[in-house]
Amino acid sequence: MVLNNNVSKFRVLRTKLEIENAMKNFKALALLLLVTYSNIGCFEDNDDIPITTAEINDFVWKGMNLYYLYKEDVPNLANNRFSTSNDYLDYLDGFQNPKSLFEDLIYNRENVDRFSWIVDDYIALEQFLSGTTSNNGMEYQLFKFSETDTNRYGVVTHVLPNTDAESKGIKRGDIFYGIDGIPLTSSNSSQLLRQNSYTINLGAYDDNSTPETNDDSVNQTSESISLSKSTYTENPILIHSILDLSNTKIGYLMYNGFTGTDQFNSELNAVFGTFKSGNINELVLDLRYNPGGSVYTATLLSSLITGQFAGAIFNTEQWNPEFQEALQDQNPEQLINRFLNNDNDASLNNLNLTKVYVLTTKSSASASELVINSLRPYIDVVQIGTATAGKYQASITVYDSPNFRRQGVNQRHAYAMQPLIYKSLNINGVTDYFNGLDPDIVLGEQFNNLGILGNVNEPLLAAAISRIMGTGRFPKLKSSFLKVTHGSEDFEPFEVGMYTEKEIPLDLLNRFLVE
Repeated sequence: MVLNNNVSKFRVLRTKLEIENAMKNFKALALLLLVTYSNIGCFEDNDDIPITTAEINDFVWKGMNLYYLYKEDVPNLANNRFSTSNDYLDYLDGFQNPKSLFEDLIYNRENVDRFSWIVDDYIALEQFLSGTTSNNGMEYQLFKFSETDTNRYGVVTHVLPNTDAESKGIKRGDIFYGIDGIPLTSSNSSQLLRQNSYTINLGAYDDNSTPETNDDSVNQTSESISLSKSTYTENPILIHSILDLSNTKIGYLMYNGFTGTDQFNSELNAVFGTFKSGNINELVLDLRYNPGGSVYTATLLSSLITGQFAGAIFNTEQWNPEFQEALQDQNPEQLINRFLNNDNDASLNNLNLTKVYVLTTKSSASASELVINSLRPYIDVVQIGTATAGKYQASITVYDSPNFRRQGVNQRHAYAMQPLIYKSLNINGVTDYFNGLDPDIVLGEQFNNLGILGNVNEPLLAAAISRIMGTGRFPKLKSSFLKVTHGSEDFEPFEVGMYTEKEIPLDLLNRFLVE
């Protein structure tokens, strides 16, 4: 691929000290950039050597110019955007910090790209992606009673084991209306719930003895519970069991994150080993609170559910036109994810199912949706609950290094980016489900009747069992359900989304970086 000469020059003229020797023909311009911006805002690096904002901005622009899915829609990322080096430097100078530049390069933040982000601490990001966060163990959703209601109320959806919340006796279905004595609102909930320590003020749900929700309310009580966060690594496998009902064995798995670590992937395979040895006939996959994560783990889970499609196309990827053309030309297989037949050489405990029941809510996102969308062309996926979040794009961690990988990362700052790099399509080409994936059976969770997770009488699981057993007896619930505005995952320091661990071949990257 032959790139525009000016853009080729900009890509080669990396300003970072660790690659100057590799770019000998352009030392003069690299030095010019360092001198020109020596008097602007600096960041302290890991070695106490200041780094200019412009240097980090240079990394941001070049990484986005290379990878960004919506590059063609952003004029400032065009290959011919800058006619001279001074034009480029002036552009970088127009942004006081890397985050403001990053946002300037995002395409239609409100309606299209809701999920690209930049961080100033890639170590914390890496820990987050592996499932390690600062957590008190109380997972919750915030809701409101009407579209005009500015108050917010919290309901505990589940409690993580071996956490402060568990030790304090917090349980699913607990309602809270305030934090530290301050009622929750649309404007203060983020600040209050991001604190490391806080006290929840408990309330009591009042349905006013009617089947509608428009006259429901939360009454304040005098009870409160203090909680503190600590470093915690969450196992995404919250519950797994086998329900033996009238000679039908139903496997139930509540899976709360596609964390992607070798350990948790191995444990997932082991759970399916338990299902397989238990001779289950049906499977209920509970993804209602799963915000997504690793594409590989989504592929693994889908391969465990099935098994008869090993090697077949699970999903395909659509990158920005430049990358798509290059990948298609050099290695079309790079654009395909296939059903697996092993995990790190360990054989899979495949169930070879032809039907799966999946429980979803608006908190079911990215890799959760990937499982549903990619399995639908192959087996019967019965989705029960409410529509999912609508995250069909994947991201990758982009570091400030010569090839944007982790190795050789610039030690003088800790910024990294997580831009969207491709759209996911199932084998039939289905993608762009911006409004989420719609359920076959619509059933919203109701906060005065959440039930016990994994119990046969819990409403969403009961609906799945009813469909499996053919009884047609669905739980009697309210005719409407409340608007959920946020989940506890929304108050994490980083956005949870679908990400790929797949590495672009270095020879392909080099074509972009040095031609």
